[in-house]
Amino acid sequence: MIFLMEPKYSPYKEAGVDIDAGNRAVELLKRHTTSTWRPGVLGGIGGFSGLFALDLKKYREPVLVSGTDGVGTKLKIAQMMDKHDTVGIDLVAMCVNDICVCGAEPLFFLDYIACGKLVPERIAEIVGGIAAGCREAGCALIGGETAEMPGFYGEGEYDLAGFAVGIVDREQIWDGGAVEVGDVLLGLPSTGVHSNGYSLVRRVLFERCGYGVDTVIPELGRTLGEELLKPTRIYAKTVLMLRERFGAGGAVKAAAHITGGGLTENIPRALPRGCGVIICRESWPVPAIFEVIRSRGEIGLDEMYRVFNMGIGFVLIVKKEAAGEVLQALQEVGETAYLIGEVCPGSGVAYK
Repeated sequence: MIFLMEPKYSPYKEAGVDIDAGNRAVELLKRHTTSTWRPGVLGGIGGFSGLFALDLKKYREPVLVSGTDGVGTKLKIAQMMDKHDTVGIDLVAMCVNDICVCGAEPLFFLDYIACGKLVPERIAEIVGGIAAGCREAGCALIGGETAEMPGFYGEGEYDLAGFAVGIVDREQIWDGGAVEVGDVLLGLPSTGVHSNGYSLVRRVLFERCGYGVDTVIPELGRTLGEELLKPTRIYAKTVLMLRERFGAGGAVKAAAHITGGGLTENIPRALPRGCGVIICRESWPVPAIFEVIRSRGEIGLDEMYRVFNMGIGFVLIVKKEAAGEVLQALQEVGETAYLIGEVCPGSGVAYK
């Protein structure tokens, strides 16, 4: 019998890739991943793939829905603060909210973490946030990949990407095809900047103003780092409640996740040809961070609404006659919502 002994000297480790650190990270992650499991998950972490068994008896004509995204340069803020336990929530939110736009139920999630130097405890922090996001969304974290890439990323740098898979009955898909003039827009509030526009945020607040993450901004009542690291909201539970409450062909006709491009660019993606929207800017409270960015950067309002969510993270397009009922349903589950506009003839987004 031949036994392979672990070598005392590892050229690979000397080149910057520590296999043992990767193995330690996997062990630290197991408690996070198992906390997210739901019916359908098969097997455990550490294999070559994640397995999920669909319960097809729940659906007449099941359609799988997928979405993928990253966190973007918001990661720079986390790295500046050496705080890594919330950006995983952002990662899940950016993917899950996209698939919720069509009314889908999130089923499972996988992540990809690339870093310059693999520090198991830091990876565990990041994945702890991913697991927290998955629990909030009701989906299982069934796998992922960690890549140590010295020379490509700096020692303290990392990047995150992920993808989510959900399911919806074909007849219950919110595809916007039924949207018509007279329908109204309900906006669900964001927690702040979410995970878009951070290149402009950093240019204005760090480069132009010279602020640091520890700078206390009076208008915010907290440090800039604390404000900018607020996790992106996850809207999955609200969406599923509405789908179950109102069913197929009901009050909710379409939805939009307000990410990069803001209200201006994202709402038209949910509209059929010949329809535009008019939005009343005074119909919801805009979080203070956006005025801080606008005033310090001397940015026009049109640009602000084209880059940032401006306090609205998710939009529902609803039959006008049912708007009161939908608002009541949202209120019953503790959700705040604002009537922010209506569908009109034309195209694009106009503001008043």
